Amino acid sequence: MFLQKQGAIGSMEFRKSGMAGWEGRWEIRVPDLNRFAEFLEALRIEENRRDPGQEMETDIHSATASLMQLGDSFHRTAIRLRDRRAGREPLVIKDEYDVQYVFAALLETRFDDIRPEEWGPSHAGKATRVDFFLKNEGVLFETKMTREGLTDGKLGEELIIDIDHYKQRPECKALVCFVYDPDHRMKNPRGLENDLSNEHNHLSVKVIVRPK
Repeated sequence: MFLQKQGAIGSMEFRKSGMAGWEGRWEIRVPDLNRFAEFLEALRIEENRRDPGQEMETDIHSATASLMQLGDSFHRTAIRLRDRRAGREPLVIKDEYDVQYVFAALLETRFDDIRPEEWGPSHAGKATRVDFFLKNEGVLFETKMTREGLTDGKLGEELIIDIDHYKQRPECKALVCFVYDPDHRMKNPRGLENDLSNEHNHLSVKVIVRPK
């Protein structure tokens, strides 16, 4: 009733699905999706104001979930970019730089403060970098693409070095590593995900290999 008075939702109807009267689901009509989204965002801001200690953790989880969603749909996006009409050159993702280029545009649709190419000092004889740093959320986003000669073992070693470096940066709370494997070169992608997706000190790490 409160949401209806605020104009955030329209009609509501409870549909029973079982013998008991309380089993079922609510069907709610939303007349204005944009206004409803603004209303939910206002509620989130108010919740954070009342409990500021949870704000950063909420933002981290939200950012990580958004990055995972973008990673899940990236291959479909890449296929779509190949199909251009009127004789125009298709955009074919050939290497890691192309992956970064496309993701730079996709991230702009979800986040406000994106810091590209955050380079770090040499670590274990190798200069490390993250492709994107989401400043407000404290989340790092790294992209890689499989290629000939890059075995599962070598890729795992690269990621381990990167994780070891980033976990020493207190401003970084989470790291999402996206590995694009369009030709299915990896022999055990799920093994790599399971081995490296973990808590490393204060750094929460998620590794995803796509497409599945």
